Amino acid sequence: MLIKILRQYQVHVVAGGGGAPTSFLYKTFRNSSSSSSSVKKMTVREALNSALDEEMSADRRVLLMGEEVGEYQGAYKVSKGLLQKHGPERVVDTPITEAGFTGIGIGAAYYGLRPVVEFMTFNFAMQAMDHIINSAAKTNYMSAANISVPIVFRGPNGAAAGVGAQHSQCYAAWYGSVPGLKVLAPYSSEDARGLLKAAIRDPGPVVFLENELLYGEAFPVSDEVVDSSFCIPIGKAKIEKQGKHVTITSFSKMVGFSLKAAEILAEDGIDAEVINLRSIRPLDRSTINGSVRKTNRLVTVEEGFPQHGVGAEICASIVEDSFDYLDAPVERIGGADVPMPYAANLERMALPQVEDIVRAAKRLI
Repeated sequence: MLIKILRQYQVHVVAGGGGAPTSFLYKTFRNSSSSSSSVKKMTVREALNSALDEEMSADRRVLLMGEEVGEYQGAYKVSKGLLQKHGPERVVDTPITEAGFTGIGIGAAYYGLRPVVEFMTFNFAMQAMDHIINSAAKTNYMSAANISVPIVFRGPNGAAAGVGAQHSQCYAAWYGSVPGLKVLAPYSSEDARGLLKAAIRDPGPVVFLENELLYGEAFPVSDEVVDSSFCIPIGKAKIEKQGKHVTITSFSKMVGFSLKAAEILAEDGIDAEVINLRSIRPLDRSTINGSVRKTNRLVTVEEGFPQHGVGAEICASIVEDSFDYLDAPVERIGGADVPMPYAANLERMALPQVEDIVRAAKRLI
């Protein structure tokens, strides 16, 4: 089937940004937002769905493949309506074999298609690690830049709720250590929409780490974000809240926790600056160092294991480039150094909480 798609689409690329998106979730959003003069809101699920739809409409080389992405419309309904609009040759239901369909997707990328490979969870992507690292990340370098691998690996990453150790791991640090990969972790609907578009258009392999608990969360979006041309540059962090006393860096779901912590800290007169990393690799060291040079204090927050984590890399960057600006030791907040417990009370103890961020920031002041 993919050979047929290659022959059909290899030289037939639709130019421009495509027409108005018509996916089910996007139409639902447009209809609900146009009926009110208040600030428009969009869920992360709608943002991902509309970004996929628009990029598939704009470029016929883009296809979506994975388990249950078509007939079932996605395990989390991110691909709702895409099979009906784009057809089974571009929304491909695969067998339950991550190694198999990941390899097929990478092979298609070698020959000019732009596959988006969905994993039901990135925990299952471990079955395909050889292909992601050895076949996707290294090929451009090993071929002296003669072979590009424009492919996106996307799906939920990190903890959900009550799904145990084998479905709860954060892989940001794993993939973030690999040359040849770009690694993105969106928080808001703006992030999800703009970063996924950037990932699909990128000439190399991109790991796109979503969060299951954020899919149904709605965020305000501007007219610029809704526009089909909207795209967020890879490698650029966003300062979600300006501050002057302490810098808090985080990504994905932990950005929301960090913003809540900043509100609590403000009640005690502590003005925290919150940075949404967005991009794990490349890491926006300039924005992080610039913030720490202003606030003179740093707290890093992530769900993943603390050893060799994203926060550890950020701390190393600060020590290397901005050590003389620090007025206190850096604080790292991460998940507990144990496999994720199944019991709800233990699960909560194993994950960073808002109060952990507040306490860490207060220790620095």
